[in-house]
Amino acid sequence: MKTILRPAVIACAIAAAFPCLSQSTLASELSKLSAHQPTEDKASVDRVVIKGDKPTSLPTEIPTTIEGINAKDIEKTINAIDAEDALKYLPSLLVRKRYVGDYNHAVLATRASGTGNSARSMVYADGILLSNLLGNGASFTPRWGLVTPEEIQRVDVLYGPFSAAYSGNSVGAVVDYVTRMPEKFEAHAKLVGFSENFQEYGTDKNFSGKQLSGSLGDKQGAFSWWVNINRLDSDGHPIAFTNKLVSAGVTGNAGKAVTGAIAGKNPQGQDWWLMAATGQYHTIQDHAKVKLAYDITPTLRASYTFGVWRNDMNSSVESYLRDAAGNAVYSGDVNIAGKKYTINPTDMANSKNQLEHITHGLHLKSNTKGAWDWELAASLYDYNKDIARAPTVAIPSADAGGTGRITDGSGTGWNTLALKGIWRPNNEHTTEFGYQREAYKLRTLVSDTTDWINGAASKRFSAFRGDSELNSFFLQDAWRINPTWKTIIGGRFEQWSAKDGAISNASTTLAFGTRDENYFSPKAALAFRATDELTLKASVGRAVRMPTVSELYQGTVSTQTIVNNDPNLKPEKSWTSEWSAEQSLNDGKGLLRATFFHEDTDDALYSQTNTLVTPNITNIQNVDKIRTNGLELAYQNSDVIINGLDLSASVTYADSKIVKNDKFQKSVGKWQPRVPQWRANFVASYRANEQLTTTLGVRYSGRQYGSLDNSDSNAFTYFGFSSFLVADLRIRYKLDKQWSAAIGIDNLNNKKYWAFHPYTQRSVVAELKFDY
Repeated sequence: MKTILRPAVIACAIAAAFPCLSQSTLASELSKLSAHQPTEDKASVDRVVIKGDKPTSLPTEIPTTIEGINAKDIEKTINAIDAEDALKYLPSLLVRKRYVGDYNHAVLATRASGTGNSARSMVYADGILLSNLLGNGASFTPRWGLVTPEEIQRVDVLYGPFSAAYSGNSVGAVVDYVTRMPEKFEAHAKLVGFSENFQEYGTDKNFSGKQLSGSLGDKQGAFSWWVNINRLDSDGHPIAFTNKLVSAGVTGNAGKAVTGAIAGKNPQGQDWWLMAATGQYHTIQDHAKVKLAYDITPTLRASYTFGVWRNDMNSSVESYLRDAAGNAVYSGDVNIAGKKYTINPTDMANSKNQLEHITHGLHLKSNTKGAWDWELAASLYDYNKDIARAPTVAIPSADAGGTGRITDGSGTGWNTLALKGIWRPNNEHTTEFGYQREAYKLRTLVSDTTDWINGAASKRFSAFRGDSELNSFFLQDAWRINPTWKTIIGGRFEQWSAKDGAISNASTTLAFGTRDENYFSPKAALAFRATDELTLKASVGRAVRMPTVSELYQGTVSTQTIVNNDPNLKPEKSWTSEWSAEQSLNDGKGLLRATFFHEDTDDALYSQTNTLVTPNITNIQNVDKIRTNGLELAYQNSDVIINGLDLSASVTYADSKIVKNDKFQKSVGKWQPRVPQWRANFVASYRANEQLTTTLGVRYSGRQYGSLDNSDSNAFTYFGFSSFLVADLRIRYKLDKQWSAAIGIDNLNNKKYWAFHPYTQRSVVAELKFDY
């Protein structure tokens, strides 16, 4: 598969900082990706130039490992329904996607950051920030819904915080989606259907859905436009299970006698009863995007993007418990095997979400390729509507009304501004510099309501608010010392502030003080072109990941005192380095890369229990030091053994340990949560002819832990974090010039595996596509 690991085809991007291919091979590959072009001097270190008509967050010079995939290879090899599916086989990456359309927990994990660390990566689409940096954790997933697979022209991934052009949130990786912009009239339509048979505990059902996507675009003289609409209607499998520890039961005959509870063990190996499947989300997601571009001059382009994403979600409950008459039981005192257990009103509760998020992006960029070029980029992400509803009283049936609470996040969002310049004083130097601003606003109001399904908000129950702002200046210079040596040196100065933070309960509001802090993060890289086929390179960079407004300002108020949060959290400070050797293979058709990476993170932000104080406090705290050493091997080659057979593979080993944590000594020497020791991917794609392509993909992840002290020894259960080995299959057939069809199976071997919630079991995907 040519571009799953992207070394040969993405040689253009790797060569942004460090060459790995001969000029003739690179030029051939670059012609396939119109976004890149090389310099003319064969003997010099090659350069990537991102064209002005391709909005991207990427700097011109990239001092780090980069991988990627383009639209053609996504279409051939991946059963892509959501935008994050494009990342499925890239080295060291994992998206915690629990079901099709997972909009609130699909966090990206990287080499030294797990799926609980959403704020340690950055995701962009056409220069618009999609990462939800209002918080850090499973519920702060990137806004994948603002991109559809049909829009994607290319995805690039930069590993590590080695470019001065990005804030400390880039410590794990930067993902950059570039969506289509036509050169002539285009029309596309795609219909997708999918179905999963899910069997877990007392649930054995089929969950299915469909997706319809359409796009139109054209370029007429200096003006071009693109419109994409998409509707996803998805029934996801249950993601949560009501449970009670056996030890919590009271021996006796009290409570309603019930049957149907499932015996099991929790992650700590304790016996428990599983009583219901909850969190079965039915989501209807609508996406609409308009992109406009105008060439003011042959070297200056202005572009504007407007996107809307709407989501209506209804969650349902399946109780396993039955009374003597066979009726489902949802609440109250029940008796199981001679013990009484109390099912609280919210243990088997439904929920509803009504979301409408809007984004704007403005881009103005020159592309003279002369001594000076400049760029202006601005974006806005607005929670125009963000309503969550849930009951607070016992319900007699799964869909009964009653009192509840409404959580309103309207007014929350973020905006960005970037002013960038490029100076090319001569052939040896390329200097990039700029000013960037990121501003985040959190507004959460939780209100009581008499009817959780349709009622209006009444009395305030709680509220959270806070603002943060990051103003940054960066500078980096790429110096081609001679035809075989190149260095990139830079730095980033950041001024961070947090203000207007407050936490409220029903009657009291407690405010926080203002914080202003400054940090500097140096970056450096060096590359040596040993031969036309072999490149050696090293990179080092510091990253400062600021606390998010959610980490600072979401807690509770008790007796006029703020609890469960710490507004004085320190930022995470990481020193990251990598050393790579890249060997070109098969006359430039393939590449073999070995990368050793190291990361020391001080004051890592995790939820933990502070055992140094009495009573113990559990909240977001700073973990003194986490150290990660690892090795990543990546291979890609085309036409292996026989014409048409493309192979790619990667293996990642990470030794990620907590080396100091004074507040919670039991965690010292334990594995960092959600970072497995081993990860691996393998993809074989065979083009039998111009019409037929078949692909087999295999994904592996080793054992993970969900707790800092690694006490969760039982991984294959609800709340557990397990290993997995799954295979995916895709067969695509081009019916004629315009029509194509595909069928695929994800999790072909029907592996049952967990990341707190259950992942998708065996699923069949079928699609029909029209391109004009």
